[in-house]
Amino acid sequence: MIVGMMFQTRCAGCDEPGVVICTTCRFALVGPRPWVSGLDIRAAVPFTGRARRVVLGLKYRNRRRVARHLAGLVVNAVVADGCRVDVVTWAPTGAGRRRDRGFDQGELLARYVARQLGLPARGLLRRSAGSRSQTGRSRSERLAGVRFDARPGLEGQRVLVVDDVVTTGATLDAARAALRTAGASAVELYAVAATPAGNRVPMTAVAGERTTAPIAA
Repeated sequence: MIVGMMFQTRCAGCDEPGVVICTTCRFALVGPRPWVSGLDIRAAVPFTGRARRVVLGLKYRNRRRVARHLAGLVVNAVVADGCRVDVVTWAPTGAGRRRDRGFDQGELLARYVARQLGLPARGLLRRSAGSRSQTGRSRSERLAGVRFDARPGLEGQRVLVVDDVVTTGATLDAARAALRTAGASAVELYAVAATPAGNRVPMTAVAGERTTAPIAA
């Protein structure tokens, strides 16, 4: 009985036992879409409330099963915007972060997005030497701290770049620059969630958040 309780699936949004994301939390993830001013970056939901908990569950608590639902939010936004692309990629996290988590959440989301759109998913970007994790950094540090190199031979390709959370937009903007340099004719930038201006909650705080939910959901 105790073993069964330990591995009971709980909702990533409200922590209630049952399913990966309950009906109430699914509805909570539908609402006005945020916009990252000046950078032409689009997001499906604001990084607040239950949406924040669900995204952080994927990012820091190994709740990989929510990725398909979050990818669906991105797909809905892409379709609603009439966005036409040829290939889906992601802004890769650092090697250390990937080792710690056991996966790259951006890649996981991008592959689900590509599958739902019926498009190929390809790893087109890699972090340049000297790039640093963006988590917990100030705006100026973020803008200066990330660089990407893109695979050559993208001439004429329309690329969709997917990320989990956009704060300043520095990561996605750097991804766009690298893909443009490699010849991409268009680069569309989408994230699951965007941090509202004036409400910059450091994501490092989640490391100390206490939860009764198991890691397995």
